[in-house]
Amino acid sequence: MSVTEEIRTRLEAAFQPSTLEIVDDSESHRGHSGFQEGGESHFQVTIEAHEFGDMSRIARHRAVHTALGAELVRRIHALELKISA
Repeated sequence: MSVTEEIRTRLEAAFQPSTLEIVDDSESHRGHSGFQEGGESHFQVTIEAHEFGDMSRIARHRAVHTALGAELVRRIHALELKISA
C-alpha cells in the first residue's frame, strides 16, 4: 500500500471526513532535504470533519498525527495540514 493510500485509509477510519484531499507534493521538492526518488515524502492534506469542531488548531493537528500513527508519520518528511470542521 502506498503512503497516500495509508494516509487516506487511516484518516477515513478515524474521522469519516466530508472532505479529504491528499496531494503528493514530493516532486516540487526535488533537490531539497528529505526528497525521495519516487515521491511519497511531502504531502498536503485537506480534511474536513465534524469531529474537529470543538478542537483548537493544535488539538486538530495532534488528532491527525495520532490517527496516522507514529510509524507512518516517521516515513513522511513534510506534512502540510489544512483542517476544518
